[in-house]
Amino acid sequence: MAEKLHFELVSPEKLLMSTDVDMVVVPGVEGDFGVLINHAPVVSTLRIGILEVHNDDEPERLLVCGGFAEVNPHGLTVLAEEAMPLAEVDREALEAQLKDVEEDVADARDDKNLAEATRVRDRLVEILGVLDLMA
Repeated sequence: MAEKLHFELVSPEKLLMSTDVDMVVVPGVEGDFGVLINHAPVVSTLRIGILEVHNDDEPERLLVCGGFAEVNPHGLTVLAEEAMPLAEVDREALEAQLKDVEEDVADARDDKNLAEATRVRDRLVEILGVLDLMA
């Protein structure tokens, strides 16, 4: 049996995955990168994107939104601000949230509210753009 990479995916709420895998493709801010067993140590910031966990069969795909990835001699740990299986992402709900936040941007009465609404809008646009690439 070939050696496997130990992989852990952690969100602020819980440990989402802890398993040995063949490979993980990570959406780093400087581009996607694959991690196999015995990968050189590296730390990377994550962008909003699709994390792929390869283990024998069809890869498991998860939407991750921000965070960090660390490869060390013990394996790969991804600390994601948000993460969920791609199959659980509700596109219609995201589109409804985007419509609401666009109204918030238009109705913002001060710089603080405008900045927050703009940040949320931009994040939703980026998530929907990633989903469009997967379609």
